Amino acid sequence: MRKKPLGRLVACTLSGLTLLPLQAHSQQADETEQLLIRVTEGQRAAVGLASMASEPIQRLTSNPAVSLSRMGGRGLEPIIRGQGRERVDVLLDGIRVEGACPNRMDPPTSRLSSALAPSLQVLTNNQTLRWGPVAGGQIVATTADPSFNGRTTTGQVTVGGADNGNGKLANAAAAVGSDDAWLRLSGGYDEANDYEDGSGNDVRSAHKNAEGRLEGGWRSANDVYVKAMTSRQEERDVKYAGSGMDAPKTDTDLYRLELSAPVAKGEWSLLAWQADVDHIMDNFSLRPVGMMKMQTNSTTQTRGLRFILDQSPTGRIDWAAGVDVETNDWDATLFNVTGAMPMAASLMWPGVGRERAGVFAEAFMRLGSAAKVGAGLRYDRVEMDATKADQVGGMGLTPATLYQSEYGVNSVPANDDSVSGFASAEWRLPQQQALTLTGNRSVRSPGVTERYIARSTASDSWIGNPQLETEKHYKLELALSGQSGNWRWKPVVWADQVEDFVLRYKQENGVEGCNKSGGCSRYENIDARLLGVEANLGWSDGTWSSNSALAAVRGENRDDNRPLPQIPPLQFIQTLGWQQHGHSIEAQWQLARRQDRIDLASGLDAGASPGYGVFNVSGSHPLTGYLTFNWALDNLFDNTWAPHVSRSNSDPFNPEAVRVNEPGRTVRAALTARW
Repeated sequence: MRKKPLGRLVACTLSGLTLLPLQAHSQQADETEQLLIRVTEGQRAAVGLASMASEPIQRLTSNPAVSLSRMGGRGLEPIIRGQGRERVDVLLDGIRVEGACPNRMDPPTSRLSSALAPSLQVLTNNQTLRWGPVAGGQIVATTADPSFNGRTTTGQVTVGGADNGNGKLANAAAAVGSDDAWLRLSGGYDEANDYEDGSGNDVRSAHKNAEGRLEGGWRSANDVYVKAMTSRQEERDVKYAGSGMDAPKTDTDLYRLELSAPVAKGEWSLLAWQADVDHIMDNFSLRPVGMMKMQTNSTTQTRGLRFILDQSPTGRIDWAAGVDVETNDWDATLFNVTGAMPMAASLMWPGVGRERAGVFAEAFMRLGSAAKVGAGLRYDRVEMDATKADQVGGMGLTPATLYQSEYGVNSVPANDDSVSGFASAEWRLPQQQALTLTGNRSVRSPGVTERYIARSTASDSWIGNPQLETEKHYKLELALSGQSGNWRWKPVVWADQVEDFVLRYKQENGVEGCNKSGGCSRYENIDARLLGVEANLGWSDGTWSSNSALAAVRGENRDDNRPLPQIPPLQFIQTLGWQQHGHSIEAQWQLARRQDRIDLASGLDAGASPGYGVFNVSGSHPLTGYLTFNWALDNLFDNTWAPHVSRSNSDPFNPEAVRVNEPGRTVRAALTARW
């Protein structure tokens, strides 16, 4: 991509983020007693619960508004309120990391640290704009700083395993210093073989994952704060039942630097980051070789810088303003390596570069004791280009030729000017209740795959559309939260009207000029509408607790009067818990109804899905002052099931499965020592 001043500015800096006040929606926090929600990224955040799973994102399965799409043993893709992939933004301690696989084997959530177990927040609308507008949703992962409590060292070690797939994991973190100056080293390793589903069929899901992280922080007497981090993650031999390829190698390097200091009635903060991902996928390293050996080498590089000024001039007003810049570079080439000399079959991501800059301002105010309001505005400039669009790939075709033949596109670069904003209000009602109304406009630029994917082989084609318009979301949400005695509740209704929704669709062989036996995947803009309801009812007396959660969403393609793809069915989760003297046991029942409102033309829905009910039990028990035993019995009744949004099973050795099935009955256990 051509070098610009913006690109040079970002490329010369590394990473970080600091404590900043904001108004944020959390699915798990009671917000009724706070004026303005303060989310802390790293400095004073609560320590996340330790997880026995290799991917912390699995903790979100307790939220029925979140579905996880499975393709294999790793790389679970979150879908929030029926929207996923490019519509879900993931912030890892303030860092935005892009995946390096065109087929999304490595979504950003796969890079959450299992050794440090970050806390997870799910944001569903623009109640802050500091991280960009929320199209479908945002997942904010926050890793807490070490807490020393007067000691000079602190840390933890966890070892565990699972019987289904013979999974093993070990992770550790150790810090030395004080609350004002510290150094921490953490790392982990997990591996597993293929697991069995409830019918006893092997599901391609084996994987190996290793991670290491070094970070340190320092705070001066006048509250100047500096924190730096570097990390490395290596994934090896990851198998996927939901893909025609596996991933023998993926490496991720992250760097971040954060600075902050007090100023006036608040503080300023600066975050800079760099993220580099190298990914290889093929169809021969981990499975029998077919007629042709195909391999895709892909990389992505991200550089970012964010500056925010946060002020609280009075006890009734908070405001913030800031600017951020980011550059991304993607490159992916599909090779035919059957012969002695590899041959380029497709320039899947033909040297795509994106530069974006944004500026925002937002403010929150309390009006008396019974109401608070907030509003914000953000402008983003995005420039994208495919620098290799004129290079010849497979079959003597260039990506520019493919874009022109499919969409009549003569100009490959794309420039977007977007304005997003929100307004919110909360009213205190009698009996400890609060009514919250939020309206917002969120504008999303199409992603690298949606605009520039250029895969064309003898059997299929998958071509992006450079002339796609930006996606405009107009959201309205009404929530009533309250509590009385041991009870708490929160019903929510919401609507999302979308102009120029980016829809992926698939043409069958012989239809509309498609001459590929495997079909042709394309993109277009449509008008869409999503409607949803959610409800949460909880009770606790300190020893026993119960929680009921329900979520339903309906998505409509308003141009063609048919359902949107990848919309989860009605989901309900019931939990019953007991805790006493540090011991806890929880039973969970996950229910979903049948989903037959599907869009087969998208190529994303694997067909109608049956309903299911899955029962899980877990517990945690202190053995000594430093040692804790955790256990879980997943899928107690050994059901065969899969979320509706999971990938279509493309494993030739298990052709009967429509989707990638979840594990059958699984026993997991882990021992954790903390000091």
